[in-house]
Amino acid sequence: MTGTTGTIGTAARDVVVVGSGPTGLLLAGDLATAGVRVTLVEKRPHRISNLSRAFVLHARTLEQLDARGLADGLEAVGRPLDRLRLFGRLTLDLDTLPSRFNHLLVLPQYEVEKALERRAAEAGVEFRHETEVTGLTQDADGVTVTVRGPDGEAGTLRAAYVVGADGMRSAVRDAIGLPFPGRSVIRSVVLADVLLAEQPDTLLTVNAVGDAFAFIAPFGDGYHRVIGWHRGHDVPESEPLDLAEVKEITRLALGRDFGMHDARWMSRFHSDERQAPAYRVGRVFLAGDAAHVHTPAGGQGMNTGLQDAANLSWKLAQVIGGHAPESLLDTYQAERHPVGRAVLRSSGGIVRLAMAKRPWKLALRAALTAFLGVVGPARRKAVAQVTGIGYHYGAPRGAHRLTGTRVPDVRLADGGRLYEALRGGRFVLITPEEYEEGPGRADRLAVARWASERRTSVLVRPDGYVAWADDAAGPAAIGAALAGHVG
Repeated sequence: MTGTTGTIGTAARDVVVVGSGPTGLLLAGDLATAGVRVTLVEKRPHRISNLSRAFVLHARTLEQLDARGLADGLEAVGRPLDRLRLFGRLTLDLDTLPSRFNHLLVLPQYEVEKALERRAAEAGVEFRHETEVTGLTQDADGVTVTVRGPDGEAGTLRAAYVVGADGMRSAVRDAIGLPFPGRSVIRSVVLADVLLAEQPDTLLTVNAVGDAFAFIAPFGDGYHRVIGWHRGHDVPESEPLDLAEVKEITRLALGRDFGMHDARWMSRFHSDERQAPAYRVGRVFLAGDAAHVHTPAGGQGMNTGLQDAANLSWKLAQVIGGHAPESLLDTYQAERHPVGRAVLRSSGGIVRLAMAKRPWKLALRAALTAFLGVVGPARRKAVAQVTGIGYHYGAPRGAHRLTGTRVPDVRLADGGRLYEALRGGRFVLITPEEYEEGPGRADRLAVARWASERRTSVLVRPDGYVAWADDAAGPAAIGAALAGHVG
């Protein structure tokens, strides 16, 4: 699927997506499914690495993947976990989540990438691997992206819009001159993929003491990922790493090293907290790690990026298809930037409490742990935020109370499910009575009835949030809502 470079005319494509991680792959696949002409540019060769960064899919992300027909296949490969344990004493139960996916799914990032790449290729995405973005310029009609291909030859790609999903060191973000303010939170974190002589008692093993923390997760092929940090051993990332150091940190944090041996990969890295001030500059957008990076606490990184993509893709498809004004694209910043900021706060808070050593911080952690352990609403709110199902988007003044809220996977009168009806990037109108919709929007709209006695009419966006609702809407009001939102 590797392409070549060269100068290509304005009409060659609608969107160039830069970066073939999970965020870029989901976004490109969504756009191509909607009939948008997409080129995906990736500077790495075409191969899915087994050196995964992420290991967790949360409930909201699984719902988004369900709306693309991918969740069940990934569930068959991964391993579900119905509770999280923090600070050694606090257990967060997930089996009460109001979701079809009342658990988190432990599986390596590369499994997610394989499923998303297969979907994108089948939808018609043009892949250009070993192609590096070296700059871009934009004008009133589109964006010209300068690239260097696998043979070193320079070329340009022309598109109506560009999305940078090319990670923390985003070439797209640099090209549009956006800063990436923030700082390193933890330095000299060690990472090793190892075999274990003793299996941990839990699927995800994590603990922290004042001077060290460690995390262990399975790949599913016999190897485990170990991540560790020791306060007293802050060395440059160029410092050689051996397995003895990883073992020592693991023993400090977890009490034993599980007989780890035969490391196939080891590395040092640092964990940053950063966020771009804007996710859109003209015709150029940022998503995933190009827009925000944060600590791995809570496993929210890949999940937040995938939900960025789900939010942006249908909006680009609507605008490019002529079904919505370009002002719809401004809502990407309005809706996703606050979520990115909230994830920075929550993941950073978990890490800071885990690293606590001073007496007042240890007392704060103990108090918070006790509070969440006994106060159900606070605990449920924390779980909803970590799993992504607790976020909602702002609504215009005077809108129905449901506008902007996530819709769970409700049953429909025909026996199907909402997230099945969303497949193909469609809006779904759910009404209490039959509603006759003409043929003009059949490719972008599904019409269904509630399986319950509910009387509210709801228009669900392709990303599973409420676009419009009315408790007593007649055909005229529904028609006006469809014209305003579906186009």
